[in-house]
Amino acid sequence: MFVWRSLLVLAAGAVAPAAAQQVREVGIQALFTASDPGLGAVGMYAAIRPSTRARIAATLGAGVSDGKAAGRGELLVHFLLNPTSRGHAGAYVGGGIAGVVGAVDRGYAVLILGIEERPGAWRGWAFEAGVGGGVRIAVGYRWRHLPQSWRGTT
Repeated sequence: MFVWRSLLVLAAGAVAPAAAQQVREVGIQALFTASDPGLGAVGMYAAIRPSTRARIAATLGAGVSDGKAAGRGELLVHFLLNPTSRGHAGAYVGGGIAGVVGAVDRGYAVLILGIEERPGAWRGWAFEAGVGGGVRIAVGYRWRHLPQSWRGTT
């Protein structure tokens, strides 16, 4: 029992500094898919960057599809091409899964290309285009909690 407790204490001690170095993001997002039926949804966005160039993002939105209430959730992994840029927009590619409820109850594979304002700054807009349940377009705004080592004039 002592060994397991000791391992848990050591693991917790290692996780805290690592979490302090991660970028965490929250935001709002509007998403549209052109399919049969189409979907328009607005919702929340949350993400964490486990490394400088990787981001794991989740969205959950509510909206309308075929005149009925609908919802869409996504879990995507992004690869950021210039993640610490504070003066320019940054591009990324991503993929993952989505689930839709409402007029249809389906799951989809998702592939996207995205661009975001100043990915190394504490806030900015984002635009994504791709496929996943039809042609997929998303626009949003993100707020980021940056590691102390990234902070500076933004």
